[in-house]
Amino acid sequence: MNSQSNARTKVAIIGSGNIGTDLMIKVLRLSDSLEIAMMAGIDPDSDGLARARRLKVATTHEGVDGLVKADEFTDVRIVFDATSAGAHRRHDAVLRPLGRTVVDLTPAALGPYVVPPVNGDAHLEAPNVNMVTCGGQATIPVVAAVNAVTPVHYGEIVASISSRSAGPGTRANIDEFTETTSSAVEQVGGAARGKAIIILNPAEPPMIMRDTVHCLVSECDTEAVTASVEAMVGRVQAYVPGYRLKQKVQFDRVPSDDPLRGLLPEAAAGTGAVKVSVFLEVEGAAHYLPAYAGNLDIMTSAAMRTAERIAAHRSSKGATL
Repeated sequence: MNSQSNARTKVAIIGSGNIGTDLMIKVLRLSDSLEIAMMAGIDPDSDGLARARRLKVATTHEGVDGLVKADEFTDVRIVFDATSAGAHRRHDAVLRPLGRTVVDLTPAALGPYVVPPVNGDAHLEAPNVNMVTCGGQATIPVVAAVNAVTPVHYGEIVASISSRSAGPGTRANIDEFTETTSSAVEQVGGAARGKAIIILNPAEPPMIMRDTVHCLVSECDTEAVTASVEAMVGRVQAYVPGYRLKQKVQFDRVPSDDPLRGLLPEAAAGTGAVKVSVFLEVEGAAHYLPAYAGNLDIMTSAAMRTAERIAAHRSSKGATL
């Protein structure tokens, strides 16, 4: 475990479930620039709060209200919200007037979307940034990598996760997941149109996270697209080591009578069309969660990466509350 330093930016976590607990352990073990000041939950008997206490992290079971009343909150600069989309709206309403930066791990999408290797430096001064979804963090980098070489007319992602790694928050946010991810495929990934699908797989033993990305493009330089995708995978691996390609990037010409061609813009309707398919898997680091829960691991890793960039930016400007 890294020793804590007064030079580090103090952070708090709301949510003592799987995501919040894994995030706490990641910050404690891995971050050189963040320090956990407090964890807030609403279940006094949760494993997350119990672990926090054992790790000498201050806790409250009174949620955001208990957090903002605590002495430890005075020095907190960044708050992670690892609860639910509905709860986040109230949390943001409480925290925003207090001047704290909120890193939102729910699909509430009140702030701009952030996917670290794509637009990680674009919203460093935003009061609230949204980490999209686990499927978005895994697939949007690939859509952006393809779009960097050739315009993506349509991007479709399918995230398959073990039902065991889908907790109450994930299950309560299925509709928000598809809406938020589809929107971010367009806004961050660059696709003209986006679609997202999530599959909760009950298979035993539990499967690790697998993601499929389909991009509809016009004729393209396949070698350049492949190189762009592989380079992007390397950038994600820098903070999610278990993120990898399952096989080589696939290219399939779309026949003239295929309904998929109906998604081409009018200007490209008479040109050749290619479906680019990328198959990924995400194995978790097992800091707190099982290795098959790569969907949760990529969210907490991306959130920590984002907070570290925000902290570095604040430090470079000498920012204070």
